Amino acid sequence: MAKITRRKFIKDVAVGSAAVAGAMAAPGVVRKAYAQKPNLSVAMWNHWIPGATDVQRAVMEEWGKKNKVDVRLDFIGPSATEMLTVASAEYRAGTGHDLMVLTTFDGAFFMDKLEPLNDVVDYVQGKYGKYDDNATYLSCIDGKWNTLPAPTGSHSYPMVTRIDMWREYAGIDVVDIFPPDVRKRDPKKVDAYTYDVFLEACKKVKAAGHMFAGAISECSDADDWVCPLFMSFGSFPVDKKGNITIESDATLEALEYMKELTEYMPKEIYGWDDASNNRWIISGRGSAIQNPPSAWGVAARTRPDVAAQLWHHDTPRGPKGRYRGCLWMNWGLWSFSKNKKVAKELLMYLSESAQQWKLISAAKGYDMPQLKPMYAHPVWEEIGPPKGGQYNYMFRGDEVPVVGGYPAHPTIGAQIYRKFLIPVMAAKVTTGEMTPKEAMKWCARELKEVIE
Repeated sequence: MAKITRRKFIKDVAVGSAAVAGAMAAPGVVRKAYAQKPNLSVAMWNHWIPGATDVQRAVMEEWGKKNKVDVRLDFIGPSATEMLTVASAEYRAGTGHDLMVLTTFDGAFFMDKLEPLNDVVDYVQGKYGKYDDNATYLSCIDGKWNTLPAPTGSHSYPMVTRIDMWREYAGIDVVDIFPPDVRKRDPKKVDAYTYDVFLEACKKVKAAGHMFAGAISECSDADDWVCPLFMSFGSFPVDKKGNITIESDATLEALEYMKELTEYMPKEIYGWDDASNNRWIISGRGSAIQNPPSAWGVAARTRPDVAAQLWHHDTPRGPKGRYRGCLWMNWGLWSFSKNKKVAKELLMYLSESAQQWKLISAAKGYDMPQLKPMYAHPVWEEIGPPKGGQYNYMFRGDEVPVVGGYPAHPTIGAQIYRKFLIPVMAAKVTTGEMTPKEAMKWCARELKEVIE
């Protein structure tokens, strides 16, 4: 795809329609047959969880059959790169599917050819309450809902800790701090789980031969744990007004922290991809990573002894709060679609609790909804082993769901995220290539190019 400048991003962004959903048929209600049976072409994410794709297909085909709509499904991926390739091709050509699953900032990349979904959002939020702030930041740009937040494929990056190793080597019981019932949390214990405490624990587990690990490279997993860590120190690259704010005492403090933390991490992390930390924990060598339950899911099939020791829980608290990275998936409706009304009816249907319940169940706890009422799904309490090990995968405490690049305007945040500027800055410092002040200046120059 050709380089998209900020000027190109913001050109012709219209404020979304405020039409009420009542102009469309109620979701799930069987319609009278059209004079001609409408076709609806949908590009879905091909879920990596066995059986989840079959449930997606069944839910959508059932809706099509009841509503006299010919729903044609294509499943792409599970690689996000494959999805972006297809979306980019359709964006350039101005033809393709009606509905397309998009990731994180894709709503910003393609917004001038995405149909406003404000009417669909009004319906959903009117029934289930507001989407979380991170979903709103990614999907709603300058008043236009370019995309609709979707649970399918959406995930976050909590700590995933070996219960046994951290108890034995670090003297920390993560099950006690983050029990599988938020009502049983001791606020003092949770508050005391800080990045300083985490650092001391990492020293101890390294001495025992089982290090914490996470990519510090050009991959989304690096963005999704390094950027939130910097935010927890109060470091943000660009503010809401477009001012470059990376050169700060908070960034300096975060870089100094990373210098020390990486002393207790494997040296290979600078060449890791999105799957590397999964392999690290599954192998039995690692004691902790930050990741969705994908590592647990593979371990449950191949290393049940490891899976039984994995506890998903809140990230450490920094001087300015507790942040957790998220990779939200979204629905996009192309403006060149010939079936917009029908497509919106399907989106309303997929957003209903009955359908979200089925999709979340099929994903075995991996997929995260962005609507609070959906947190009540029992899968995160029941799935195991260990039972309750995914309970805190949902946001139960004071963590802030966030994406790297926030709080910059999404057209800027998208480029910060896709250029991996924060992980690369951290790598320059922790490998000794630059001093912290030199790295901040480097990052500021890169940000200036992004903004201009």
